[in-house]
Amino acid sequence: DPDINMNSVKDYQINPNPYFSLMIRVNSDGGKYPELSLEKLLDREEQRSHRLILTALDGGDPPRSATTRIEIFVRDANDNFPVFSKDEYRVSVSENLPPGSSVLQVTATDKDEGVNAEVNYYFRSTAQSTRHTFSLDEKTGMITNNQSLDFEDTERYTMEVEARDGGGLSTQCKVIIEILDENDNNPEIIITSLSDEILEDTLPGMVVVLFKTRDKDFGENGEVVCNIGRDIPFKIYSSS
Repeated sequence: DPDINMNSVKDYQINPNPYFSLMIRVNSDGGKYPELSLEKLLDREEQRSHRLILTALDGGDPPRSATTRIEIFVRDANDNFPVFSKDEYRVSVSENLPPGSSVLQVTATDKDEGVNAEVNYYFRSTAQSTRHTFSLDEKTGMITNNQSLDFEDTERYTMEVEARDGGGLSTQCKVIIEILDENDNNPEIIITSLSDEILEDTLPGMVVVLFKTRDKDFGENGEVVCNIGRDIPFKIYSSS
């Protein structure tokens, strides 16, 4: 203020807000200047910027004033962990699924911005055999199978996936992939005892052959029914 004495700048004011306060400092020559101080922690995810109005008043009667706008932009700090859309992902796929097929996609978001919001995905605490069977795209979180699946070999795969942001914060989720059985195995007949020669006057009921059956498939696909021709003098009885 070019005026002097009482007509020079006497006070500063700022619009009421919960985050900033104004302190008036006096320098060595008696001049006053304002100092803005932080009163409350800022959260960029809650409010990206703050707009304030600073008013300068002189000591005249009536006082004259001037205003200016102050805009404060809040820089991001890596204070948010990535969050998966689910704590546990579960999917069922056929054992006939071709290699290279998409099985499941995990997704995680981060409320930070820039590098702090960039999320990459990694296997963690996962068996080496599972890592060989499936691959995980670090950028998209897509899980694909690297090789053919076999229900008779492994019925379920369990893995842990980690989402890590550019600032190093991470979180984990569980992934369960269940393999569905297909009727891809032929039944087997195993002869355990055989009398290939019998007397012609042998009484009915004599055991001629003992055999067992098995099928590696599961459920109805693994149930075996045995039949023999109707025009021969033998019958099949279940011994179980």
